[in-house]
Amino acid sequence: MLALIVPLFAAACGSSSAPKRPATQVVQGPGFRFSAPASWRVRRTSSSVAARSPTLATALVSAAAYRLGRAYTSDRFAEAARELDAVAAKLARAAGGRVVASETTTAAGRKIRAYRFTLRDDAGRRLVGRVGFVLSGKREVQLLCQAPAGAGDPDGGCALLFESFRLTRGS
Repeated sequence: MLALIVPLFAAACGSSSAPKRPATQVVQGPGFRFSAPASWRVRRTSSSVAARSPTLATALVSAAAYRLGRAYTSDRFAEAARELDAVAAKLARAAGGRVVASETTTAAGRKIRAYRFTLRDDAGRRLVGRVGFVLSGKREVQLLCQAPAGAGDPDGGCALLFESFRLTRGS
């Protein structure tokens, strides 16, 4: 089983052999910001922002803000992690995919849960990606990156998202 998972990690966003990154742009969203490749097209909604590769239509990075029902505090991380593990598995299944790995890592100076997944898009193409959940008070920001299987991390977009992500406005 491990022999099957390791190649997925190598092909997924944030692989260990980091390609040379192109110029970047700062992308602002509601209560957050991150960097994305400068050539990527940005689209915003009232609660999210996404940047998409101009050459690989299914390659994207995004962040979406949500309001939590009750305030999160770091002492509740273990409880939140269990809940997020179930949510990530459910989201992957709903998208016709599966979670292939989960980890506790950091983003915006906070401990977060992140997941690597595989799925198929509406055209049946296999995609790989990473999703992470940043919790702060009554806010949750979902970080997402995806790319075609085998494409690695196009323009370093996924690594940029997770490394540069910051909460703003009184975080």
